[in-house]
Amino acid sequence: MEGKKVILGISGGIAAYKSASLIRLLRKAGAEVRVVTTRNALEFITRITLETLSQQKVYCEVFDNENDYTSEHISLTDWGDIFVVAPATANIISKYACGIADDALSTSLMAFNKKIFLAPAMNYKMYDNFALQQNLHTLKKQDVLVIEPPEGFLACGYEGKGRMEEPENIFRFIEDFFKRSNSLTGKKVLVTAGPTHEKIDPVRYISNHSSGMMGFEIASEFAGRNADVTLITGPVSAFWTHPGIKRINVVSAKQMYDSCIDLFPGFDIAVMAAAVADYTPEKAAGSKIKKEEEKNMVLKLKPTKDILAEMGKRKKDNQLLAGFALETENELENAKKKLQKKKLDMIIVNSLKDKGAGFKTKTNKITILDNNQQVKRYDLKSKKAAAVDIVNYISKLLD
Repeated sequence: MEGKKVILGISGGIAAYKSASLIRLLRKAGAEVRVVTTRNALEFITRITLETLSQQKVYCEVFDNENDYTSEHISLTDWGDIFVVAPATANIISKYACGIADDALSTSLMAFNKKIFLAPAMNYKMYDNFALQQNLHTLKKQDVLVIEPPEGFLACGYEGKGRMEEPENIFRFIEDFFKRSNSLTGKKVLVTAGPTHEKIDPVRYISNHSSGMMGFEIASEFAGRNADVTLITGPVSAFWTHPGIKRINVVSAKQMYDSCIDLFPGFDIAVMAAAVADYTPEKAAGSKIKKEEEKNMVLKLKPTKDILAEMGKRKKDNQLLAGFALETENELENAKKKLQKKKLDMIIVNSLKDKGAGFKTKTNKITILDNNQQVKRYDLKSKKAAAVDIVNYISKLLD
């Protein structure tokens, strides 16, 4: 964990005293720790204890004379590699699930866009409450890692599920995450994303509804695991990507074909998430086609080159090639044919029949098939969380 940057959030529960031990374990392992708390947390553990152990000042108020500037929560979240909230009370869990940002901790959580861990701690009746469970379910779907509380004697005198996991076990979750985050070190990964634009004239083009979001999330997940990532993307709105990603912008199917075929031999893994046009105009007009001149315009199309099939032909034994299949019917049957025909190692299937899957949504519902005849179905979840599932599956195949 040497050099890793951990933001530790502490909310107002009796288990806050355990956070001191967690800071000590993280610091001993070489991590840097910065602490952000709610006001109530400092009723259970003192600021001087937290600052002495972390060797950093505690961030507790959005507006405080001790803050360097009012946007300190943004710089804090830029600094951190992961965000761990331990203890996570029912209040802070529910605020985060509902998008409420009204104090230093909840505001910092809302601004953090990397891995978040929550270690719930509360009375067992609060933990069992339908609202709390629904909020935990919402967060899990967004790839928040919830460290389930064990059963045992609670500070309130009851016995049941709700006590915060011990600091040593929380530390192991964090340690395992960082080990996985380096699991693809040295691997070169090629990812494609977005649509292509096939020119009709200088004004018009043929395209599809792809936003590129799924491909960008996959590229970011690979980069987050320390892989060397190149992203080839068609025309999309600007997306945030991991700073370690090399981005190549293309417009047409031919440009994407040329880039992929040229680069593929030098990569270990290729995930082809782009929605490449299947057809392109036989001839693009040099000037705008006037409506009054072509009232019943006939557009002659020719097939584009099949990038995935060509890469399948050229694939070496030490390379892994994954494709996508967006279907409207006979999803698995069509995907199996594509998997075999194009000599893929695996294919990710989604269906336009599934609400919340497909183009221009923030969620996806995928099924993965591989050439070992394995089929794994996943629930509807955010595209970020789906990207984690895809990269996990690829890592498993590599192993």
